[in-house]
Amino acid sequence: MYERVMNKESVLVVFSGGQDSTTCLFWAKHNFKKVYALSFLYGQKHENEVELAWEIARKAKVEFEVMDVSFIGKLGHNSLTDTTMIMDMEKPADSVPNTFVPGRNLFFLSIAAVYARERGINHIVTGVSQTDFSGYPDCRDAFIKSLNVTLNLAMDEQFVIHTPLMWIDKAETWALADQLGVMDVIRKETLTCYNGIPGDGCGHCPACKLRREGLEKYLKSKNQ
Repeated sequence: MYERVMNKESVLVVFSGGQDSTTCLFWAKHNFKKVYALSFLYGQKHENEVELAWEIARKAKVEFEVMDVSFIGKLGHNSLTDTTMIMDMEKPADSVPNTFVPGRNLFFLSIAAVYARERGINHIVTGVSQTDFSGYPDCRDAFIKSLNVTLNLAMDEQFVIHTPLMWIDKAETWALADQLGVMDVIRKETLTCYNGIPGDGCGHCPACKLRREGLEKYLKSKNQ
């Protein structure tokens, strides 16, 4: 199911401690000799995700660092960083959901590229998916490819941004975690919930719903 990367060098994973980025972390460990993980504090209400990310990275024996980029959360209004906003439970028909943090992936990947460059790393992994992208424009393949070109031009480097989950849905993401032998880690130790509840989460926020529906679909297909 998953891409086999032939060159076994170092890689940097943009790592939040959630289902997608943790699956990508272990995908990276499967495909590269040396894995680094970089997490961000951007003013998110569920910032305890970073504590879980650190613990997962420690157990996985991956070098881990956190950067404070809280300016991102102050640039615009969204329900992940603004405690006064009520979270959209469904994607509005005429706009992006208010859980969209403008510029988040743009900043994360740009900072990650600088971080990678200073360490001689050319490969960067991010867990974005166009199949299950929740209406976030910065999770689309066209954006990632465009940014990849821009970063290469900006720093005269040859970065390769890997997106192992780009064309698979949440059920297939669970399947990938299972293939990598880390399904229990993903299910019990990650934090996907926008309300900051680890594991299966609150069960009500959009992230939890997407995660649970994918799990149920995968388990049903596995048991057939």
